[in-house]
Amino acid sequence: MNMLFPTRFLLAAALSAAVPQALLAQSSPAAMPAAPPTTGTMPLSLQQAVSYAIQNKSTLLATRLGEATAAARVGEIKSAGLPQVNVGATVTDNLKLQKSLVDFGALGGGSSATPLTAADIAAAQAGQTVNIKPISLPSEPVPPQAFAFGLQYAGNASASVSQLLFDGSYLIGLKAAKVYTELAKKQTQQAEIDVVEQVSKAYYSTLVARSRLALLARNVQRLDTVLYQTNQTFKAGFAEKLDVDRLRVQRNNLVVEQQKAQRLTELSVALLKFQMGLPQQQAVQLTDSLSAAVVDAGALRQRLGVASFSVGGAGAGNVPTAPAPATGTDPATQSRLDQQTALAGGLAPAALGAFNYNNRIEFSTLETQQALAGLDLRNRQAGAYPRLLLTGAYGFTGSAKTMSDLFAFRGPDSRSGNGFPNQNWFGFGNVGLTLQVPVFDGFRRKYLVQQSRIQQQTLERGFETLKQSIDLQDAQSRTTLVNALDVLDNQKANLDLATDVARVTRIKFNAGVGSNLEVITAETDLRSAQTNYYGAVYDVLVAKVDRDKATGELYNQVKK
Repeated sequence: MNMLFPTRFLLAAALSAAVPQALLAQSSPAAMPAAPPTTGTMPLSLQQAVSYAIQNKSTLLATRLGEATAAARVGEIKSAGLPQVNVGATVTDNLKLQKSLVDFGALGGGSSATPLTAADIAAAQAGQTVNIKPISLPSEPVPPQAFAFGLQYAGNASASVSQLLFDGSYLIGLKAAKVYTELAKKQTQQAEIDVVEQVSKAYYSTLVARSRLALLARNVQRLDTVLYQTNQTFKAGFAEKLDVDRLRVQRNNLVVEQQKAQRLTELSVALLKFQMGLPQQQAVQLTDSLSAAVVDAGALRQRLGVASFSVGGAGAGNVPTAPAPATGTDPATQSRLDQQTALAGGLAPAALGAFNYNNRIEFSTLETQQALAGLDLRNRQAGAYPRLLLTGAYGFTGSAKTMSDLFAFRGPDSRSGNGFPNQNWFGFGNVGLTLQVPVFDGFRRKYLVQQSRIQQQTLERGFETLKQSIDLQDAQSRTTLVNALDVLDNQKANLDLATDVARVTRIKFNAGVGSNLEVITAETDLRSAQTNYYGAVYDVLVAKVDRDKATGELYNQVKK
């Protein structure tokens, strides 16, 4: 019952199974909204999509099975401290009994004899008393003889019990069990955060795709109206056939674009179902609106400490690589300074004070690994401690010349026909203490301890690397989000301008003071502005998800 091996196996498995992958997620909340029903068309908000994925995603279910496996391993280690009971029975057919040489000559002297002389015989015949004394004859040397002990058939039945009284490795293994369970739970949390990120991005992608598809449908309707009016004007002789043909070509292209967008929307829905672990045949209806999903750019900028693209504001100060914003700086200059600050990795003072590495599950996982490494070191050092066990056994042994006689099971009260005892099974029992004291193992334990110390030092270096990685991701996500917000503001302004230009161009064309070519050009520019705008919206939403992941708030943001 060696406790050293299973304890080391547990610690080694824990240290090798949970190396944190850089830049993943954060701790999960206590509860999530209930998953939506799966009958009919499933109404699906972002919270419901995340909740369903956490409960049904196959990769998460596999991760939870790993957590259950870890719990079972912990139980395996704990079971070694409980009494170990074994029951066994054997039956042996000694086809050829083993013989041993026995020196029977050493058991006694030579033979004895009674000598009679003629005088003794004559005296006896004369009625006289004769004393005859035996004499010892010299012994003949006899070589050792082969002698077989036992009978052909033998049996044994016994029960043994052992109880561990003291083992340093076992005590440390009990402490490691709790830490190992925590590590398995953190691995599950990390996998859950990955699923939240994937589902969120897929949900936003579907929202953008559906909104763009609806906009394309409205564009087709508007172009159909323009085409109808132009065709009627052509029939009245106030327009050229070339104008009608140009609009038909544009409409055909727009319809093809609408069909492509329809397929891409279906693909986005399929991707969302895949990320959720939802069957593809299940119909869904997204209940969140794109307008509600788009963050307020001004409020978000203020929280990031970055000036607004259009109106300026307080930038992020105290950054050595970027000058502090001057009072009264114009909006364009202020925005440029803020971009430089973000690119330099600068954070607002409030953000610097509020950031907590423990919000990231990777940091907490690494701390747990460090605790396991410390326990592994102590476990190997404890290999020098003695082990004490309490043992006990009780059973019966028997033998006979035949198999049937062996299973007669005759006890001490059994007698043969002539009254002699013929017992063939005999009981035995013992109780004892076993003390195992390691004395010298060829310096094996010394090198194992060295390995554990190196493992600890490696993890200590990993903390600094992980902090730098988290800082880098924080700066990158902040810069990406700020840039995406600026692009969104710019594309929104472009969309408003393109919409107004298209509206004025149509009015001029209907009034007969504008050309058909101007209408087509304005419509083309409007569709391009619409495409760019929705692309910017999606980039902002994805950047927001990445930002929440970098700060360790993704799960909490989805809950709200």
